[in-house]
Amino acid sequence: MIRYLLLLALLPAPVMQPAAARSGSDDDTAEQLRKLLELRDKLNAQEAQRYARKAHATARKGVDYLIAQQDDKGGWATETGPGISALVVRALVRQPGIGPKHAAVQRGVEFVLTHQRDDGGIYSAEGIIKNYETSLALSMLSALGDKRHAKAIERAQKFLAELQWDEGEEKSIDDVFYGGAGYGRSKRPDLSNTQMMLDALHDSGLPKDHPAYKKALVFISRCQMLGERNDQPYAKGSTQGGFIYSPANGGESKAGKIQVNNREELRCYGSMTYAGYKSMLYAGLSKDDPRVRAAFEWMQRHWTLDHNPNLPAPSKQGLFYYYQTLGRALAAYGAPTIRDQYNREHHWKRELTDKLAELQKSDGSWVNEADRWMEGIPALTTGYAILALQEAYPGNDGSAAKKQ
Repeated sequence: MIRYLLLLALLPAPVMQPAAARSGSDDDTAEQLRKLLELRDKLNAQEAQRYARKAHATARKGVDYLIAQQDDKGGWATETGPGISALVVRALVRQPGIGPKHAAVQRGVEFVLTHQRDDGGIYSAEGIIKNYETSLALSMLSALGDKRHAKAIERAQKFLAELQWDEGEEKSIDDVFYGGAGYGRSKRPDLSNTQMMLDALHDSGLPKDHPAYKKALVFISRCQMLGERNDQPYAKGSTQGGFIYSPANGGESKAGKIQVNNREELRCYGSMTYAGYKSMLYAGLSKDDPRVRAAFEWMQRHWTLDHNPNLPAPSKQGLFYYYQTLGRALAAYGAPTIRDQYNREHHWKRELTDKLAELQKSDGSWVNEADRWMEGIPALTTGYAILALQEAYPGNDGSAAKKQ
């Protein structure tokens, strides 16, 4: 791209000539422009392919690490239940050269499915985080593309929809729990669990007219700090546009509070804002909807890959969850670039690839030293990182890179 700009700068400026002479000169200039545009497109395609290859190589190092770390039970961090293993298997399945028939994948699937329950859920015996584990397992099963799992997918979809807070739990639309998902039926809902549920329903092809999406949208809108669209007192007058963790208990943000126009508001932060953004798209809103636009503008104002944005004192807590959520959100957004608050263009796919390559350990793993939300477990953070790369470059082999 730099070479292209240099060439463009060398393009001769038009010179005033008699009308009879200008025609040939104009034709020459038009031909020069055409050739420069062709060169630009060629350089862009080469750069896209280079980054796709880099993303593939970076992800493959992580995949090789995970395969080597698979335990005797067939999973990863199996003491935590089936959730991390399901996330890892999904990352392996989507990696070129691995796929659903790889022995590590087959063993991982077998381990996860040992947690199938009669109610359709796939979760640990303790049943503490039913939504979290079933959502990850459903996304995993959907990635396999195996018709033998069709019944399990259907039952898991139904389980998640029934787990959602709604009339079945005697919650009306006026209740802040309505439409959300928590760790289990008795747990208060939050945006993290809700977005994971929607990821799974989206991945598994649940029809867009299913009531679960519409109900979830009620909850999601109450997580957005946008007073004109959020009916909760804590959002009154707010124009932040980003998202908090939950509207339950008077509103909760894992980032605390912030002073806005001499008043205190719940503080929005990156991982939840990207979660809210893509969840609104998955739930059927268009990119022109005021709620979606407000969230995107927040993302532009707080663009960074150095930390989970807008957490106090810039913090790297939840950083790899943030990367994976950002990847899915911007893939759903559908454009290769995003402009920040200074109108600077960022090619998010390339910047994300560079950042993850920079953070990768020599053994191929990733780990977050700011160990909150289980990110001190290498299998989890490595799975997050690989999935983020796969969102940036689907296929990861350079074959689909020309438009990236």
